Amino acid sequence: MQINSWLNGAIFMAAMVIALFFVRYWRQSRDSLFIYFAIAFVLEGVHRLLQAWPADGPDTPPSYLLRLVEYGLILVAIIRKNRRSGEQ
Repeated sequence: MQINSWLNGAIFMAAMVIALFFVRYWRQSRDSLFIYFAIAFVLEGVHRLLQAWPADGPDTPPSYLLRLVEYGLILVAIIRKNRRSGEQ
């Protein structure tokens, strides 16, 4: 059980670092795709942080709802990017 908490902490750290990279790319290009990805990775980090201290267990409905929001943001970002590039 302790190794799972340690790995969740490492994934949390990695997700935050990736989010910072996407924020940097967004600041350079002002492309909304990058900010959507940054928000999705922050949510992934929060999800992993919450899994490190399971109050109700890792497989609760709020856990799945948070993941649904993460993947929904990525899907919206990709769809918006493809629609915008198709209009040019």
